[in-house]
Amino acid sequence: MNSVRKDAAIIALSAKGGALARRVQEILGAGEVLGLASRVAGPDRTVASVSDTLAECFGAGRPIIGICAAGILIRALSASLGSKQSDPPVIAVAEDGSVVVPLLGGHHQANRWAVTLAAALGGVAAVTTASDVSLGVALDEPPAGWRLRPGDYKSAVARLLAGEKAKILVESGPTPDWLLQLPQAAEGTVSILVSDRADARANLVYAPQTIALGIGCERLADAAEVWTLVEQSLAEANIAQEAIGCVTSIALKAAEPAILGASRRLGVPARFFDAARLEQETPRLRNPSDLVYRETGCHGVAEGAALAAVGAEGDLILPKRRSQRATCAIARSRAILETAQIGRARGSLAIVGIGPGAAEARTHEVDAAVRAASDLVGYKLYLDLLGPLAERKARHGYELGEEEMRVRIALDLAAQGRDVALVCSGDAGIYAMATLVFELIDREGNVDWARVEIIGLPGVSAMQTAAARIGAPLGHDFCAISLSDLLTPWTAIELRLQAAAEGDFVIAFYNPVSQRRRTQLAAAKDILLRHRPAETPVVLARNLGRDGETVHVVTLTDLKIDEVDMLTLVIVGASTTRAVARPDGGHWVYTPRGYAKKMDASKAERA
Repeated sequence: MNSVRKDAAIIALSAKGGALARRVQEILGAGEVLGLASRVAGPDRTVASVSDTLAECFGAGRPIIGICAAGILIRALSASLGSKQSDPPVIAVAEDGSVVVPLLGGHHQANRWAVTLAAALGGVAAVTTASDVSLGVALDEPPAGWRLRPGDYKSAVARLLAGEKAKILVESGPTPDWLLQLPQAAEGTVSILVSDRADARANLVYAPQTIALGIGCERLADAAEVWTLVEQSLAEANIAQEAIGCVTSIALKAAEPAILGASRRLGVPARFFDAARLEQETPRLRNPSDLVYRETGCHGVAEGAALAAVGAEGDLILPKRRSQRATCAIARSRAILETAQIGRARGSLAIVGIGPGAAEARTHEVDAAVRAASDLVGYKLYLDLLGPLAERKARHGYELGEEEMRVRIALDLAAQGRDVALVCSGDAGIYAMATLVFELIDREGNVDWARVEIIGLPGVSAMQTAAARIGAPLGHDFCAISLSDLLTPWTAIELRLQAAAEGDFVIAFYNPVSQRRRTQLAAAKDILLRHRPAETPVVLARNLGRDGETVHVVTLTDLKIDEVDMLTLVIVGASTTRAVARPDGGHWVYTPRGYAKKMDASKAERA
């Protein structure tokens, strides 16, 4: 089955389940067999925790086929469920192959896969989607390229399920083969119309997405004005909003809020063409303009972009209409618009922090951004830490020291219309790559980079992880100082150390030492000892969130430089920071914020 994605996770919990998982893999011709450690022999990959693996695969958008009870999948994934549009297929298969149950993603091939598996295994597919079971088609979720317009869907489907016949009329767009499997009759009582007309009426109306909307506007044109022009243009052409496949314009407008806003309101992609491509449409323009040519390099933006989107066989059905600061034109394609092949997208760059590296330490929005990315850029180790989340992505891995190259590549890819994730450890904005992104944009004046949509997504920084492991040393005012003089002169670092010491800040030291830098931490210790007690707690946290993690406490006077390396974060307490002995021999470390005064006052009142 070519429709099954190669990254489908086929999860087995027992030896019998492992054997069936291999059979499922053969039937589908795809998928990775994941077996529970010590129970399943010879899987493609061994896993230690079924629930963690299920959540990780689901979060990565991988289809899941569990050779287990449906309840196991339900309990493991219940907290992760989103919507039927976004959730990947999830299928439960009984260990003897007797029953195959599509639990999620029925309209994303799960029902189809279940039927195929059941037929091959000699079992039963427990498909429960009513229209799929009785009609053979999911009428509320048409395939890409068609949209169901608002109407009395439930009543129409109920009548079809009750045995009434459909009467299908294709008024515009290609014939939708997926509808033809419905029971039909020339005098059918349930009318189904395929049309792009705004005034189309039937029991069910499906709009083929064959319409391209071209928009041009002045810089920072009012979004309400542009949207009003769009509505007026559609009304004049009698075109339904659902029939629009994309909003198009010239590349220099790729970051224009009004155009992007119209795209979002219509729920379709915005695609952009360079001026040279739009100039090729000049012979087909109804309203070519020399003024527009002088401003943009092409004789028409709205008409040119709409025509470029629908191709040589498409037609301009509404010439340019104008408002005070915008223009709009409409073109129709003979086929469903393949938007991914039209022009290019605006492009996006998500600057993501993955925390210490473990999947459970990443935020959901970071995982979502990585899943949505076409390209991942980062230090090779950080990309490896993403595990299954990085599968099916174009990976651009670099070594340490190649930070500028990473950012340039990420910006260039995004400027080409790609969706890029720049992957950093910890938080991308704390001694990481986010600042370099904006510095390069600021210094170089690259307009293509500037038009890219940039999204910063926080991660758990090392100082946060270390503080959480040991207690609450950052409970009062604190600062972070990098001791690396690779990019910052030591004289500047020394001034900051002195100020932080005099201000009695808790200090988190990043990059405390390296193989060649062995003196800076010692110098920092000397400065701090002149301003705070020798017994000040110091937290040494190494390999946070990874194998070999250690977190322990020493005093400032007992801090030994040889105990610290580049994998270690050092937190030095303020003069008020306290270490509290734990019964297990360790310590909690916290910095009081001043609640003692309130507690003492309350105690005095009670007395």
